[in-house]
Amino acid sequence: MTIADRWLLPDGVEEILPPQAGLLEQQRRELLDLFQSWGYDLVMPPLIEYLDSLLIGSGSDLDLQTFKITDQFTGRMMGIRADITPQVSRIDAHSLNREGPTRLCYCDPVLHTKNVSKLDSRSPIQIGAELYGYAGIEADIEVILLLAKSLKILGMDQASLDFGHVSIFRTLISETSLDKQDTEILFELLQRKSLDEIDQFCKSSISDTKLADMIRQLPRLNGDASILETAASVLSAAPAPLHKALEQLHAVAQRLSDEIPEVNLYFDLGELRGYHYHTGLVFAAFAPGLGQALASGGRYDDVGQAFGRNRPATGFSIDMSRLLRVLEPPKPVHSGIFIAKNDQVSGFQDQVASLRAKGKRVIVGLPEQNENAAQMRCSEQLIYRQNSWVIEPVK
Repeated sequence: MTIADRWLLPDGVEEILPPQAGLLEQQRRELLDLFQSWGYDLVMPPLIEYLDSLLIGSGSDLDLQTFKITDQFTGRMMGIRADITPQVSRIDAHSLNREGPTRLCYCDPVLHTKNVSKLDSRSPIQIGAELYGYAGIEADIEVILLLAKSLKILGMDQASLDFGHVSIFRTLISETSLDKQDTEILFELLQRKSLDEIDQFCKSSISDTKLADMIRQLPRLNGDASILETAASVLSAAPAPLHKALEQLHAVAQRLSDEIPEVNLYFDLGELRGYHYHTGLVFAAFAPGLGQALASGGRYDDVGQAFGRNRPATGFSIDMSRLLRVLEPPKPVHSGIFIAKNDQVSGFQDQVASLRAKGKRVIVGLPEQNENAAQMRCSEQLIYRQNSWVIEPVK
């Protein structure tokens, strides 16, 4: 690498500069304050852990996204986290070991070996909230309402919430004689919503015609809350666990329509986001102008089992880096008070300390500094004039 190239960053790894960095930090503080007001305690998991802990159980899906290194002290493999949820699950199951519902939140960077799309970062900042220890739909509704409130704070008033339930597909598949390989093939077809291929697969691979027809209908059952009534009719012959899943989706639709009627709700019974990780209700938030989910979440009751304490769990995470692609770029900030070197007479330190204590941004000129207040991006200047300190606007 030449000297001219040493400033280059790896593909998909970027730095956040002012004023975007200031905007992101402001949003982080507002969201963590919101989470705290709802009773969610902040945790800060380590950036790196032993690989068998980081990827164990449900976290194994993150294997390809995780950078691996060797611990020079023990010789064991370590991983740089690609997702924080498995770490928070470990904290709940082992480090805290509380009884009853536990609410935790976090905000930290993660690292991915590859980005989902060319526009995505490989080092996104992930902020989220998790609720452990309660299996009822009320916990899912709480975290969804918290996500909706978060989106409002972020200025995402036009965001929509997309819902699915992985139990619907799992219940139907359990009634078939498909092996693991054929199940994965059907899963991929549903992910791509390839209707013709799904129809052909069901016709040739599932002998029970009623069951095959219900599976064929899954990617076609999507729309507003009214689709849930249609689904109850179309899937009436399905086993009881599927109808329990529909009841949960209906309860979510009813509660959210009452509490946040301004948010667009969309239901997709063929949605399998996080199928190998989640165990029940799944959801995602989409913002206008962003083709990918801004936030995602759902229920993942099995995640703590690998740590010896299998607790019900639900939660969500927001990709803070994607926010910068949809938010209005902030204008450069020219605020603050500048005091030039030649104005730093006796007692100026007390004036500076007093202003900073009031929350003012104060920049003190350095020896032989030639830049003036405007060049230091300050809108005011502190001047000692006629035996008193005055603050004047920069002309």
